Amino acid sequence: MAQSVARLAEESLALSSVQQSPALHPVSVAPLPLQSYPNGAHGDIRILVWHWPFGRSYSLDGNKCLKMYNISRCLLTDDRADFSAADVVVFHHYELSRGLSSVPLHLDRPTSQHWVWMSLEPPVNNVNLTHFNGLFNWTMSYRRDADISIPYGQTMLGGDNLSFPAAPNRSCFASWVVSKYKPQQTRAAFYQRLKKHIPIEVYGRWNKKPLPDKKLLPTISNCLFYLSFENSEKKDYISEKLWRNAFQAGAVPVVLGPNKATYEAMTPPHSFIHVADFNSPADLATYLKVLSADRQAYEKYLEWHNTYRIKTYSDWRERLCQICVRYPSLPARKVYHDLDSWVNG
Repeated sequence: MAQSVARLAEESLALSSVQQSPALHPVSVAPLPLQSYPNGAHGDIRILVWHWPFGRSYSLDGNKCLKMYNISRCLLTDDRADFSAADVVVFHHYELSRGLSSVPLHLDRPTSQHWVWMSLEPPVNNVNLTHFNGLFNWTMSYRRDADISIPYGQTMLGGDNLSFPAAPNRSCFASWVVSKYKPQQTRAAFYQRLKKHIPIEVYGRWNKKPLPDKKLLPTISNCLFYLSFENSEKKDYISEKLWRNAFQAGAVPVVLGPNKATYEAMTPPHSFIHVADFNSPADLATYLKVLSADRQAYEKYLEWHNTYRIKTYSDWRERLCQICVRYPSLPARKVYHDLDSWVNG
């Protein structure tokens, strides 16, 4: 989710305007009356995207949810003129928190309309949350306890039929793709210690070796292991570093992020190696070297490809269409009066 240089340059000024803007101060929103909650029973569910995440818009011509994802009675629009007719209005936190967009408190909000707070960022990147207390009815996040859960990836039944080099033919021991390297992060310190014991090929903007999309998976697929190191060790935060970079490339992921139980609940069985299982990076390196020399033991980490496949989510339209799937079971009267507590909980 790259940010433009211009946007970063404007950040401090925009942040100041958010803090000074009375329109973004907490307001009280009355609970929604039950009889006004349609549960999608009387027609299509109209979802208004108030602003597109990170400024990248998508075409909404035609019925995208039905045509692209076979989700019926679900209409997406980004035309703000549709505000009064929208059942759901979605706000992406990045733009709100930095003053690039604002919530429309000046408009007459229908009593049956639900507002959704959306972010796929870890808590450290979700700033200025207290400005939005009392405004949102539902959360939309990678977290499993979000009202609308939209993970970066998902484990599905059915073999994936992916083809990648057999273990003996791989020329790379381990690799890591990283662009936003920060020395104070846990993953950075772990990498610095691990690289003393095993060879690690590093790509990304950090060391000025970016990989274009078409070369990303083929490059990783030549490696026995991939470092799926998250930049934040927070609840349920498992990003494309695992779902796409490791799993879809056919490398065995070495993971650093949430606890092992979270990975076990979300990923195929025996599909990853968690750093927490080892006393030190040196111990982990020893295990990886032994594993790499035992083809049978190594390939047990790949057997899940025969019975499971990985689905990744990257198109914001598909994510937004998921609101309609969850809509009938979402709580009608919910309001987040302390959004910060939920995000950082």
